[in-house]
Amino acid sequence: MNPTKVLLLCGGGGAEHEVSLISADYIESELNKLQSVSVIRVELTKCSGWTDTYGRSCRLNLNKTLDVGDNIIAIDYVVPCIHGFPGETGDIQSLLKLSGLPFMGCDASASILCFNKITSKLWFDAIGIPNTPYVFLTENNNDNMVRVEAALESWGTIFIKAACQGSSIGCYKVTDKEAIQEAVENAFTFSKQVLVEKNVIPRELEIAVYHYDGNVVVTNPGEISWSEGTFYTYEEKYSARSHSSTSVKPENLTDKQITLMRKYAKKAFVHLKLKDLSRIDFFLTEDGEVLLNEINTFPGMTPISMFPKLVEHNELTFVDFLGSCIYQSVRTC
Repeated sequence: MNPTKVLLLCGGGGAEHEVSLISADYIESELNKLQSVSVIRVELTKCSGWTDTYGRSCRLNLNKTLDVGDNIIAIDYVVPCIHGFPGETGDIQSLLKLSGLPFMGCDASASILCFNKITSKLWFDAIGIPNTPYVFLTENNNDNMVRVEAALESWGTIFIKAACQGSSIGCYKVTDKEAIQEAVENAFTFSKQVLVEKNVIPRELEIAVYHYDGNVVVTNPGEISWSEGTFYTYEEKYSARSHSSTSVKPENLTDKQITLMRKYAKKAFVHLKLKDLSRIDFFLTEDGEVLLNEINTFPGMTPISMFPKLVEHNELTFVDFLGSCIYQSVRTC
C-alpha cells in the first residue's frame, strides 16, 4: 500500500517565519513516526519562493500535485504549519481549497475571522463570551487619538495592538499620554486596523480544543507565567532566553472557573466553525473574572508551546492526534 503523501508547509516569509520553522521541526518529527505517511517538507522562504529541504524550487498545482525541480509528486494531505501570514490569515487555506487538497486546520473564513482581533471580539460579544474591554480604530487621525486618550484616562493602562498580527507583534503597553501617538503609529504599520484594550492584571490560561475521531475535545487549562511587571511579548514566547514558564496543572483554580473557561472555549470553537485544532487563550483577573483573550487557529508547536503539551496531558499522544486528522480527512475526500 502506498504511503499517504503529506505536504508540510512552513515558514511563510512573515514576521513569524522562524517560529514556524521550529514548529515544523517538531511536527515533522512526529509525522515521521507514522509508518503509513511520507512527508515532503516545503518552506515558503522570505526571498526565494517555495523550496524543499534540498533547495529545489517547488510549485503547488491545482490538480493535487507538487512540482519539485523536474519531478511531479502527487499530494494527499497538507499540514500548513505557518503562523501568522499567510498561514493563519486564510490565504494558504484558499489556495489549498482551490487545489482540492484536504488540509489540517480551519478553512479560510474561520482563519480570517480569528486572525483579526476586532472581528473575533465582535463575535465574542455576539455569542455572549466576556472579553477584555476595548476600542477599535480604523484610521490614524486626531479624533481617534482623543478616543485613545479617553480610554487611557478611564482604564489607567492600555494595550495598543495591531488588529491583524499574532504572537504580540505590533503590541504596545501604554501608561502615559505622551506615548500614545507613537504606539498607534507603530501599530498601524502592522495592520490597517488597531485595537485598544484595557490592561488587566491577569493570569494567562490556555485551553487546547481539537477534533479527535470526529469529536470536539476540550482540555483543562494550562498556564503561562512570566516576570511580574512585564507582558508576554513575542520574545518571551519564543526566545531561548525567555523567562516565561508553562504548567499543564495550574494551581488555585476553582472548579467553577475551569468549567466556565472550558464552556466558553467549546462555544467559540463550535460557533466560529473552527476545525482540527486551536488554542484558546483566557485572562483570569484578580477579581476572578474569566475573559476570552484570543484564538490561535494554528498554535505554536515549539518545545515550550502549550498546545502539544495540553494534548499529551489529555492522555492523547501528539502523533495519534496528527494521524487522526490526516486519516479522517483523506478517507472523506
